Amino acid sequence: MKKEKITIEHLLSSNSPSNIWDIVGTVHGWACWLADEVKQEQDEITFVWGQVWRHHEIRKARLISSKSFNAIRLQWEDEEDPEAFVEIRMERTDLTGHYMLIITDFAEPSDIEQLKDIWQDNLSRLHQATGL
Repeated sequence: MKKEKITIEHLLSSNSPSNIWDIVGTVHGWACWLADEVKQEQDEITFVWGQVWRHHEIRKARLISSKSFNAIRLQWEDEEDPEAFVEIRMERTDLTGHYMLIITDFAEPSDIEQLKDIWQDNLSRLHQATGL
C-alpha cells in the first residue's frame, strides 16, 4: 500500500542559520532531540532509541541528499515504499526573518496520527534541549 505524505511545520525561535543547522541537520544535533544515539558511516545513518538493557530500537537510514543550511533527506533501510522518505528542511520566513522547520514524512493512513504525535514529541524534545 502506498503511504501518505505528511508535512509538519514548526516555527523556530532563532534567526541564526548555523545554530539551527547544527541541531536539525547534523548527526550530532539529532542525538539531542531525535534519537538517543545517532551514528553515521558514509551514507548510512544509525538511530538508536532506548537502552540496551531495556526497550531498545535500532533503525538505519540511507542519506539521499543533503544541502547545508537547507535540507536533509533520508530513506529508512526497511522502507518498502520507494517514494517514501523523511526530510528535515529549514526555511526563513519573509515576515519575521525567523526560521521554520518543515518535516516531511510518510505513513500508512492508519498510522498518520501516531506519526504526527511522534514528531510533536520530537519537536518538544528539540525545544527542551536547545530552546529552538
